[in-house]
Formats: sequence, structure tokens, C-alpha cells
Amino acid sequence: MNIGLVYNVRHVKPDINNPQYVKEAEFDEPKTIAGMVKALESLGHRVYKVEANENAYLKLKKLSKKIDLVLNTSEGMYGADRESQIPAMLEMLQIPYTGPRPLGYSLGLNKSVAKEILSFYKIPTPKWMTVNQIFDLEKKPFKYFPAIAKPIGEGSSKGIKAENLVNNYSQLKKIVEKLLREFKQSVIIEEYLPGREFTVGILGEKVLPIIEVMFDKLPKNVPKFDHYEAKWVYDNPQAKYDALECPAKLTPQLKNKIANLALKSFQALGMADWARIDIRLNKKGEPSFIEVNCPPGIIPDPKENSRFPRSARVMGLDYASMIEEILKSACRRYKITYKSTRKKTEAEKELQKQKIQFEKQFKK
Repeated sequence: MNIGLVYNVRHVKPDINNPQYVKEAEFDEPKTIAGMVKALESLGHRVYKVEANENAYLKLKKLSKKIDLVLNTSEGMYGADRESQIPAMLEMLQIPYTGPRPLGYSLGLNKSVAKEILSFYKIPTPKWMTVNQIFDLEKKPFKYFPAIAKPIGEGSSKGIKAENLVNNYSQLKKIVEKLLREFKQSVIIEEYLPGREFTVGILGEKVLPIIEVMFDKLPKNVPKFDHYEAKWVYDNPQAKYDALECPAKLTPQLKNKIANLALKSFQALGMADWARIDIRLNKKGEPSFIEVNCPPGIIPDPKENSRFPRSARVMGLDYASMIEEILKSACRRYKITYKSTRKKTEAEKELQKQKIQFEKQFKK
């Protein structure tokens, strides 16, 4: 097949103190783009790369008669609905693509609206409040502490640092003022849940093995939630510990609760083909939705501990097979016949058997 790969690439080296890096934190490293191209080509596809910048529409328009399907990994460039920019272009050009429709991307990026929709469907989520200006907080102080403040529309834990966990109104007001000033967007304040934290990949409409995010090896003075430092500073290839446990150690009852909550959230928010749902337990041990990540990060190198590929590997899917499943899911939605020239090796056939066995166990 002729596959368009649409992406945003990071142009600077990782450095939390570099404003340009922070701006591009959600974008992929060049080696990740190269890994996706390699995987697609190993499946027998011809790849057309398109960077999701200001020139993307004209490039896609020129390729519109050639491309059978787009693998969309783009984050968009500017604005509150930036993740929907490329899907909207593809809709206009009538090019099939992976992932949800533009509205789904917009809903997923807006943490507040996502929670409003899930609340309608009675899917549990921590108590929250949206602040558009500091006057909103002064007029109606948030009462549920500890609490976490976050920019309303950022991914990759951008703007969510360890200091964002606060214990009183004074601390909360200070961090909210800082976020409003730095990110120039609304801030969501969320009740902090003290229980275990999980992230759940959805591939097609299948739940991948559940990952528990472990915080026991973090320094004692570092808060135990999935903030920027925990995800990108402490969890890195040089770390001497694994911050993820997959599959998570769960009772059958809790496993089913988490999986069902993730799948219901995926459906309620209009996701398609793939996404990753973050979930945390409250003090009673009951799971609650935190946020959705779509497109989720898919760094090829296992040493980087990228979460969606990690879960797929545990299910029995190597990197190329994982991408193939995303493509197949999109083809089913568009009623496109999926074509690949690559024949499965004996090792891949064994991985497929493991995948089928996992699915049988999950159904039980």
C-alpha cells in the first residue's frame, strides 16, 4: 500500500530549560520517525513522509491521488485544537487516516471537556474545576486537597511538574497563576487520588496488557504521580530501575474494572484505532479516568520505555506488527482491503498465538 506518514519532528535536543524544547516536547525524535518508516517498509508499504507544519496541506493535496491511507502521528502546530488540524485536512482531501475524527482529537486534548463527557456517561473521574482566569478561583475556591493543577490542553506531561501537587489554597493559587501566565490557556484543577496509577493501551478496540506506573524508586521528596520529571527525567535509558510493570499485578476483578473503564472512555470520547488511557485508583481502590493520549507516543527503542509499544510487546506484537494492527483497524473502518507483501516468520506466528491466548484470558 501507499502509506502517508504524517508527523511532527523535534528539532532540538532534549533540555527542560530550553523553551524551544518545551514547545516541541510532544513531537517525535528523528530516530522515532525513522523507526516508523523502517517498520512500514518492512511490511511492504511505500512510505510518503509529510511533516505536519504550515506546508502540510499542499503536500497532502499533491499526494492525495497516490496515498491509500495515512498513519497520523501528528500533534499539530498551534492552538487549542491543534491535534485536529491534520485530520481536518485529510477529511477535506478525502484521504483515509488512522485515529479518530477531528472532533475526537479536540475532545481528547481538552482535559475539562473530556471529563464533562465522561461524567455524562457516568465514567468516574476525580473532582475538578476549570479556571480561565485567577478571578474564577478567587470567586469559587477549590476545596479538594491535595490537588493537582494542569494546563488544560497539553500532552506528554508538558506543564505538569512535581510542584503542581499542592496541599492548600495558597499553594494552589500560586501554581495556577504561574500556569496561566506561562501557557496562556485555561487551567484544570483536579483532586489528587492517592492510589496506584495505570496506563492502558487500546489497539483497534482491544485492550492491551495493563501497565502500572511505579513510583517507589523515586527520591523520597518527589511526589508519587506521573509528572514531567517522573516520566522524562527519572525514567530514562540511564536509570537503574524499570518504572513500569507490565502486565500489572492485579486481581481479576480490578483488572476487568480498569480494562472496561479504559474501553468505555475510548468509545465515549470518539477515539479510533489506537489511544492510551491514564487511570488512577482512589482511596477506596476504585479506578478513575485521568486523561486520554491520542496519538500515544510510540518510540521504537525498548530502552526508552515508551508505553504503548511496551504494552504491545507484552501482548506479543513487535514494533512493525503493532503498527500493522493500527493500519488494519483503520482499513476495517474505511472498508479498505489491507495489503502487505511481507510474510510472517515462524517467530511472528508464535507471537500471534500468544496474542490470541492473551485475548482468551482477558475474555475470561
